[in-house]
Amino acid sequence: MPNALDAAAKDALFHEAHSTSKFTDREVTDAELHELYALTRLSPTAVNSTPLRIVYVRSAEAKARLLPLLAEGNRPKSESANVAAILAADVAFLDHLGRLAPYITDPTKIFPDQQSVEQGAMFNAALQAGAFILAVRALGLAAGPMNGIDTAGIDAEFLADSSWRSFMVVNIGHAARDGTRPRGARLEFDEAVRVI
Repeated sequence: MPNALDAAAKDALFHEAHSTSKFTDREVTDAELHELYALTRLSPTAVNSTPLRIVYVRSAEAKARLLPLLAEGNRPKSESANVAAILAADVAFLDHLGRLAPYITDPTKIFPDQQSVEQGAMFNAALQAGAFILAVRALGLAAGPMNGIDTAGIDAEFLADSSWRSFMVVNIGHAARDGTRPRGARLEFDEAVRVI
């Protein structure tokens, strides 16, 4: 395992990072979007299923299609972000399991029915979503994850020809000076953890 991160890296990923709701107009480059996926795909998932799929919404035309599908209070956040990433779970992830996990000779032993497939897709995509947000921060960008979204509308508008199912939008960009609020309270160790 690599050495532990130094204090500066921990600050960048956790202590100093905040969810962002307002961004500058500075561009997020294609290279950054590629690196963001390259980091995210290394996240752990059950049987290396990696079901997370991403639609980067950047053009004015695409944003105009997305904004009405967000809660009213979320629209200005995505409008100001350079990129709004639709995070989706691929419910057909088993199609790739032969390459990603060739040691699984019978996937139906793990995923015996469609419900277990869909649950596996959502659970593992959610694991990857956490890694995605940390990867955004690792690249020196700001992330604004949101779940006030019309998933059925997003699926119909952006994912209708696929097996992808949206579950989150993450705004990405460079935080505006007034783009974050002070960090909210967090539970203390003794309130949230048991060691047995």
